[in-house]
Amino acid sequence: MIITQQIIPFITNFLVYIIALIIVLWFLASAIKIVKEYERAVIFRLGRLLGAKGPGLFFIIPFVDTFRRVDLRVLTFDVPRQTIITKDNVTVQVDAVVYYRVYDPVKAIVNVENYVLSTNLLAQTTLRDIIGQATLDDLLVKREELNQKLQMALDIPTDPWGIKVTAVVIKDVVLPESLQRAMAKQAEAERERRSRVIIAEGEYEAAKRMSEAAKLYEMNPIALRLREFQMISEVAREKNLILVTSSGSMGVAEFAGIAKALDRSGK
Repeated sequence: MIITQQIIPFITNFLVYIIALIIVLWFLASAIKIVKEYERAVIFRLGRLLGAKGPGLFFIIPFVDTFRRVDLRVLTFDVPRQTIITKDNVTVQVDAVVYYRVYDPVKAIVNVENYVLSTNLLAQTTLRDIIGQATLDDLLVKREELNQKLQMALDIPTDPWGIKVTAVVIKDVVLPESLQRAMAKQAEAERERRSRVIIAEGEYEAAKRMSEAAKLYEMNPIALRLREFQMISEVAREKNLILVTSSGSMGVAEFAGIAKALDRSGK
């Protein structure tokens, strides 16, 4: 009986120590926090802002302090495809990608409820506004300028949230099928026009050169005669040669006959 009375207090004290040790370990586990190099922890004590901690190890008071992790890396999100009417009344579907990062974690938590969702919704409305002020030709040709306008239009209102928009890229522009066919016809007509212009320029250049050659031949009749003989010699190499000349060009006909005879004898 005496032994039992001695053991009971010992067991009770042991259990108390064990419970106290568990509470201490739990308290330490709840108080010790770690954030990575690219993260920051925004701490609140009883609702009052204390500031941002990290990277590395920091301590909080359980049940008194709360904190929010903020990622400082460059983040991206897709802007859902938007149906937009351009300045020249063309309906297009446009989607984009936004690149941004948090440069002030305190502002990102305190000044806006959900900075990710807010930036996403703002990007959608900004995309509709900027594209709505541009023409279809600008959307197809000046896409880089539109990307810069979108980036600036997003960066200004998100600055009070501690967010820096680094880039906005328009991914795809979907045109109506009827407009695609019309643009294809326009491109085909443009290619036809260019080909006709090139042919006309070639004919003009050839006529210009021939006119210059005619003037040279007019100044030097012997050169014209030699060129005539050379042409006849080339033509005489063909089979079934029939050469029609004027009545005053007997020498030319005789020369052609000789050239033909020499060609046959060579074979």
